[in-house]
Formats: sequence, C-alpha cells, structure tokens
Amino acid sequence: MTSPRAYWLALALAPVLFIAAGDLASAQNGLGSVLGNGGNKFSNAPESSPGTPDSAQGVTSSSPVDEFSRQLEDFQKSVPDLNKKIQDGAEAIDGTTNIENAKADIDHLRNEVSNLLDAVSDNGTISQLGVKALTHIHDKIRTLSQENRFKPEEKQYLLDQWQRLQTQTETATKELDDARTQFAGLLQTLQSNEDFIAELMEIRQAEKALDIVRGLTHDIRDASTQLNKLIGSIKPPGA
Repeated sequence: MTSPRAYWLALALAPVLFIAAGDLASAQNGLGSVLGNGGNKFSNAPESSPGTPDSAQGVTSSSPVDEFSRQLEDFQKSVPDLNKKIQDGAEAIDGTTNIENAKADIDHLRNEVSNLLDAVSDNGTISQLGVKALTHIHDKIRTLSQENRFKPEEKQYLLDQWQRLQTQTETATKELDDARTQFAGLLQTLQSNEDFIAELMEIRQAEKALDIVRGLTHDIRDASTQLNKLIGSIKPPGA
C-alpha cells in the first residue's frame, strides 16, 4: 500500500515528467526531419540541390552551339589552304600536260647534247686541251736546253722538273682522250634514240600529274570529313 508521502511526491513530479516526455518527442521529430530521406546534414560532403547546374560544381560541358562554333572555325581555317592547293595543282597539271612545254624540254636537251658532242669530238675543244698543254711543255724544254743563264746543276734541275711534267701531262692527256671518246659515243647513242627518250620524258611528266591528282584527292577527302562534322553539328538533337 502506497504511503501518503509517496502519493503526493508522484503527483508533484507528474507535470515535470510530462514536459520532459514532450520535449523528447519534439527532439526526436526534429532529428527525424534533419535525417529525413536518408540524408545526413551533419556530413562533411556537400550535396547539390535539385536543379543545380554542372558549372556550379566545376564541371564544364559544351553545348551544341559551342560544338558548332568550333567546327565552323576549324573549317574556315582550312578553306584558304585547300583553295591554294587546288589552284597550285591545276597550274602544275597544266604545265605537265602542255605539249609545247614538253617539246621545249626535249629541244633544250637536244641542243645541250649537240653542244657537248661538239666539245668532245675528235677535233673539239676537249681534244685540243692536252695538245696545248704538251706543246707548251715541249717549247719550255727546248728553250731551256739552249739557255745559258743558269749554272749547269740549276739548268739540269729545271729540265728534270719540266720533263717530269711532260711525262705526267702525256699520261693525263691520254686518260682525257679515252674519257672523251667514250662520252662522245654515249652522246651519239643518245642522239640516235631521242624520239624514244622524248616519250620517256612525257611519261615522267604524266607521272607528276598523277601524283598531283592523288594529293588533291587526299586533301579533298579530308575537307569532306571536316565539313561532314560541321553539318552534323548544326542538326537539332534528335533530328
């Protein structure tokens, strides 16, 4: 049986316990709202709110307009260069396919060969060079043999030097004459085949034109790829 003192003590503490219980419930409700939806407001990691743009978090994304601008700028830079390549290629092909230019090259070669052949012929310029050098040496030896201005040992020394030069010049002249004769024969062969050589020269020019065409094909394909990217970037999403 409860004593009167205990009864009155319980009655006195009842309001206090009621208030404390209410405060605890309130605190629990507040904590629940703070921790609601699984979030933790006391965490060190910031959480972006709905609708926050990527740029606010340091993430940069290019828009379709930005991509179009970049593609357009790249294409604009490539256009003058491509135009110049096409113009240069057209001029080069005109030069390689021009029959008059080809004939001029052949005529120039024919004239050069003819001049060379004249120089290395039996009575040409080259054949006279060794003869002139030997004639000069022979004259010096003959004059020195009749010279009385030098002592006998000096005269003999000079004669020995000139005779040494005579021997070496005779050898060099013989080698030059052999080289001249061989070269003259090759030039004559070249002259006899000038029609065939002319055709080979035209083939060489045509090969140059082929290289130009291939190069322009590569350049235009590159430009097409770039232009295709530009056209793709101006289409609306989903189009």
